Amino acid sequence: MALSAQQVPRWFNTIKLSSFIKAAQLRRSFPRPRKIPLCGFSTQLPMSSDICLLHRGFKTYRTSSLWNSSQATNSNRQENHSAQSALLPSGIQQSQKTQKLPNLESELSPEGLDDLPPLSPLQPIPEEEAVQIIAGSPLPPLSFTLRDYVDHSETLQKLVLLGVDLSKIEKHPDAANLLLRLDFEKDIKQILLFLKDVGIEDNELGTFLTKNYAIFSEDLENLKTRVAYLQSKNFTKADIAQMVRNAPFLLNFSVERLDNRLGFFQKELELSVKKTRDLVVRLPRLLTGSLEPVKENMKVYRLELGFKHNEIQHMITRIPKMLTVNKRKLTETFDYVHNVMSIPHHIIVKFPQVFNTKLFKVKERHLFLTYLGRAQYDPAKPNYISLDKLVSIPDKIFCEEIAKASVQDFNKFLKTL
Repeated sequence: MALSAQQVPRWFNTIKLSSFIKAAQLRRSFPRPRKIPLCGFSTQLPMSSDICLLHRGFKTYRTSSLWNSSQATNSNRQENHSAQSALLPSGIQQSQKTQKLPNLESELSPEGLDDLPPLSPLQPIPEEEAVQIIAGSPLPPLSFTLRDYVDHSETLQKLVLLGVDLSKIEKHPDAANLLLRLDFEKDIKQILLFLKDVGIEDNELGTFLTKNYAIFSEDLENLKTRVAYLQSKNFTKADIAQMVRNAPFLLNFSVERLDNRLGFFQKELELSVKKTRDLVVRLPRLLTGSLEPVKENMKVYRLELGFKHNEIQHMITRIPKMLTVNKRKLTETFDYVHNVMSIPHHIIVKFPQVFNTKLFKVKERHLFLTYLGRAQYDPAKPNYISLDKLVSIPDKIFCEEIAKASVQDFNKFLKTL
């Protein structure tokens, strides 16, 4: 078996180690003399001729080694071999003669090569092998964008094909760690199939997952349990699909939280089961958002704005967003409509969408009607203008049907404000 260029240094290390072990075994085979003085320095104990010969052999070896150090390499190897042979008994010399260099084919089997120590990273390699090495682009050790990992992650590639916007997800510090640990087939595919069963269409998956990538950290059985709970409360499949679509985090909350939220709105607003169900279907964020704005607005309607309980019920069932609207916007709109435009509570209750309209739009149209002398909001008088038409129709229809003027006149008037 031929050795490659990289295996030759390892073979030489093995040969050196084998020689060292054999030399140690050879030294242990000689009987150790007990404090025998060197021949010629003491007459207390006679030394045998073999021991003196051994001593002379050491001296001859040392003298020969010093002389041979200045000779050529080939003659040095031969003379060193003869000097070393003179030190050994005849039996050992004979066995040493019979020893041969190790056969690479017989002694260095593939199994033996596997047990050898690994090559040093500094070990040079032939140029032919070096040019064949193909190094893949490494993963960045630190990055602030998922774009650097897309080429290395099958999961990210397939999420992009689904329409997921990674530039929005990466703004969350925990998003990258979550997505890069997931396997598409094992962790993501089953969630996608579940969402399709719920009612999320293929073209809606990208938008949904961009908002709620954390659904991949949820247990699939827990998600199914939450859907089953909503079905037990008589929410239809279409209702659940609409709720999940408009409130992507809905299924991330436990059954206990969903049950407590439904109970809160039914008790606090004194609504029937059906009206409570219709309320959360139209605004499912009521089940996922904070309850503090809801509680605060209920106090504002009752204590600051002076609406009765049944009036509040009517308005929020018509415009559920009134429960979560900004308190400042709520009070400023009511103050302008009620105190400036002189519209009483019972008319405001009939058209609660005024609280869902930008205040500057209400001001502009009211001031224009006042300028034309047509600001009349009492239904018992002629030329009555309802709040619904005042805030909901486009500018062109407002000017032609309500103000009886052109859009150009309206735009000129706005420049004077």
